Amino acid sequence: MNFVYRFLGETSAISDARASSFGFAPDTLRQPTFFTGKVAKHLAFREAISALHHVVISDLRFKPRDRTAYFEWLKQHETQLLTEAAANRDDLKSKIASLRERIRALDADYNRLMRPFWQARKSYFDYLYRQNRDAWIVLDPVITVHPDEIFFECFSLDESSYGRLSCDHDVFESLGEMAYGTTNIDYSHALYDEFQKIRSYRDTTLTIDPSGFEVQTGDDTDFREEKIDLPDSWVRGFLQVSSAMTLPAYVFDLHPVDMANILARLAQKKERVGPRSLRFVLKPDAPIEVIVEPWGERLTFRRSIYRGKEGGEIRIWGRRRLAILARALPLARSLRVHLTGTGLPSFFIVDFGGIRFTLGLSGWTANDWSSAGQFDLLAPRHKVDDDTAQRVFAALGTVHSGTAATLARQTDVSDVLVNAALSAYTQAGRVMFDLDKGVYRLRELSREPLAMSQLRFASEQEEKADRLINANLVQIKQIDRNQGRRIISGSVLDNARTEQVNLVINEDDRMIEARCTCYFYGHNKMMRGPCEHMLAVRRIFHAEVEGVAQDKGIAA
Repeated sequence: MNFVYRFLGETSAISDARASSFGFAPDTLRQPTFFTGKVAKHLAFREAISALHHVVISDLRFKPRDRTAYFEWLKQHETQLLTEAAANRDDLKSKIASLRERIRALDADYNRLMRPFWQARKSYFDYLYRQNRDAWIVLDPVITVHPDEIFFECFSLDESSYGRLSCDHDVFESLGEMAYGTTNIDYSHALYDEFQKIRSYRDTTLTIDPSGFEVQTGDDTDFREEKIDLPDSWVRGFLQVSSAMTLPAYVFDLHPVDMANILARLAQKKERVGPRSLRFVLKPDAPIEVIVEPWGERLTFRRSIYRGKEGGEIRIWGRRRLAILARALPLARSLRVHLTGTGLPSFFIVDFGGIRFTLGLSGWTANDWSSAGQFDLLAPRHKVDDDTAQRVFAALGTVHSGTAATLARQTDVSDVLVNAALSAYTQAGRVMFDLDKGVYRLRELSREPLAMSQLRFASEQEEKADRLINANLVQIKQIDRNQGRRIISGSVLDNARTEQVNLVINEDDRMIEARCTCYFYGHNKMMRGPCEHMLAVRRIFHAEVEGVAQDKGIAA
């Protein structure tokens, strides 16, 4: 998916003994959006925007060891090694023949498992990450200016973490000119170093420069245009996390010290086996408990009482991403947690008093096929006609933010249809839900509307699985449980043929084994990921058996 930006100059940061000034260069191809304000809460702003930076650069995917130096050494000593090998040639000949046979077998397996397109793209982005960090930050953060606040949004490199920093206008000592809207800003890695220079005794000014919108000609040499080919998976992940904000959830306050204790416990040990999850045990009017797996350590937080009406047990994975919150906790007034369900995204809102940092985490750190297909967060949840949806969107555009009930009164449309329309626009990246204030906000993620038909499904198999589920052609036959594993047998009626499906899901909720009688599996095995029948059986299993469907949550 291609994105084009046009900046006048570059983002600048100037610091001296008395003041720090940050001037962000906005995308001049979008509607004019600008802002000027002097920050009053210096330290809270520094820690919150530093946490946002850690989201931008976060990449917890597995990285193989760099063997460049070893191969260089091998090249230099090649002659010596060959001479030693020649001296023992007869003894080694039989061993070499045996090893060659093994190598040929391994090469054949390796070639079948290769995915040329994905490997090529990964290699390219890994090269950018090592050689040019600024070029790797593929989508600059988004800034939105609203009548009551200004907020920044970003998504991580590994497509698993969402960050949002919002600042009420009261946080600024003085406000200058502003224009409401959303724009991308020019962001560089070096800007993080300038953020660290913010001090309480220095004036700190934040500016989204309006000068680029005042230049009428596009021939100005100071303009810089950037074209970015962004992976669909990155955009899909952003939209999935945004869509999850509108889901019902278990909501509770966790004392910042309690979260710091969780992070400290994770830092003390490194797990070698699964499950690698945090299990939140929630009981009404009782202290919140967290079980750290796989060690089974139970942490009881007596400062933090769960006030929800219904209890539950929720597991989240990718827990080391929570370390992003570490710097923000010492200055935090409170921490609110939203858990949408086991294997679904979770959200952590750090409140500094007028400044809030939201960390959103997808179900897993790795967006690979072993965890894909469990939920369809971009599925339309209710039907609403286009005219009604456009009326709701236009009403939101006049006020920039509001609750569904307020917009329902303003448009004379039922609450159900308003919520349906807002959910659809959230899934399309045109509206976002503010978890902290409980309102919907106008926020266009991109200049042009995103192609949702292209983004909703990650593969043709996911799309086919969705059709099979909607047609009620999927059945679960048997479920066995053994040492944390769930062994599932099911059937899918597809084109007048009944396909038999067998799945094994481990204690980390990942599909580790799978078989199907269809042609796709028979021809590819699991080298191209699961077939549509496996995905359909898995979604039905989670929705009907384990009760964690995307539209079922517990509001607390």
